[in-house]
Amino acid sequence: MKENLHRFFRAARGAGVRVSPAESIDAMRAVEKVGLSDRAILRDTFLLTLAKSEDEKKALGDCFDLFFAQPELAPLSPANDQTDAAASQHELRPQGSSGGGQSTENLGALARMLLAQDRAEIAAAVASASSAASLTDIRYFTQRGLFSSRILDAMGIQRLRDDLDDLIATNPALAERLQAATEALRENVREAVSQALLLYGREEAENLRNDILRNAPLSRIEPRQVDQMRALIRQIARRLRERYSKPRKRQRRGHLDVRRTLRRNAAWGGVPFLTAWKRRKRDRPKIVALCDVSGSVARVSDFFLLLIHSLHEVVSDVRSFAFSGHLIEVSDVLESNTPEEAMRQIMSKVGFGSSDYGSSFADFERQWMQCVTPQTTVIVLGDARSNNLDPGADILRRIAERSKRMVWLNPESRMTWGWGDSEMPRYQTFCNAVRQCATAQQLERAVSDIVATYQ
Repeated sequence: MKENLHRFFRAARGAGVRVSPAESIDAMRAVEKVGLSDRAILRDTFLLTLAKSEDEKKALGDCFDLFFAQPELAPLSPANDQTDAAASQHELRPQGSSGGGQSTENLGALARMLLAQDRAEIAAAVASASSAASLTDIRYFTQRGLFSSRILDAMGIQRLRDDLDDLIATNPALAERLQAATEALRENVREAVSQALLLYGREEAENLRNDILRNAPLSRIEPRQVDQMRALIRQIARRLRERYSKPRKRQRRGHLDVRRTLRRNAAWGGVPFLTAWKRRKRDRPKIVALCDVSGSVARVSDFFLLLIHSLHEVVSDVRSFAFSGHLIEVSDVLESNTPEEAMRQIMSKVGFGSSDYGSSFADFERQWMQCVTPQTTVIVLGDARSNNLDPGADILRRIAERSKRMVWLNPESRMTWGWGDSEMPRYQTFCNAVRQCATAQQLERAVSDIVATYQ
């Protein structure tokens, strides 16, 4: 059972439940107390000791139900009534016994097991062969045939084929029954492999899907992939928080000042009862994000705003603005609503229009210019296409002069910058950094570089 619990913890991690070694030890100790007889109590024990959120409780509950559910065994013979069972027993009597019949002494163990139709024994044999074939190592759906063959080989399928060939020549009726039981066995093995793939292959499948999404153009994400991309963006935000929050906590504490510590503890013979720390004053970081939500870049802005507002633990002051023909502040909308509702409200106000960078920059300068300080990083997300209107480059220059850093993220390919109505070369002269930002991977790198400047 200890091995089964380890496999369950592995399956839980694949289902998205973060299970640390310490938590798995706590769960095993709890299982030791409550026992294994009551499945409902066992399930609640895992939920209490391992799940840390409602989403993890649901994922862990589904994983538990799948892991501890026994696959439904397929019928092992075409008919299962008492008459056929009696006939089967008659056929299996050893030679020399009353009634005569086909001897089973020369048949292999697997053939005898299938002809005896002992479902519990067959289920145990499938489980033992699955363990011998390392079924928990399955990762991709393309491996189903490979692991099915391994399990059948471990059960003795080759000897079973030889027994079938012999019975076809000596007892065709018994051979027919054994052939039907063999097909049912193959179906049971396929079901066991499919169940293992759901348990142990989910993490690899999700990683593969995320790798594909991470490099897919954000502007061409299909509607069915939007939720998956939002989940991926949340993972990116969590990874960035974990990467940069700890260094900031250490910086707030400072570094040990050895000289001051020794002087302060001179009365105790140099034993450091009191410590002194070096602290370097850091500017309070701020981010101002200006996002173009016109039709051509609306999808990219959706994911960008979601990522920026997921980083409040790293950057304490974030203000977000959206524009197409004119500019509005959307910080409160993003913080008080779900991503879907927030973007619906934003799009209903300023979305899907023709972009007018000059007018939008003028709106920002007139109403919110005071929020830009020497501690502010200004991020502009847009394709820089002004539809042949005034680009407002002089306003962007004044914003850049007031800020600490100006970063422009453009979802278009660099090959298109400066072509048609693109004003990117003119805007670029006022920016500290200009990055192509067409995929989630490029977006993660750009935001990571921005956040890293505050460490």
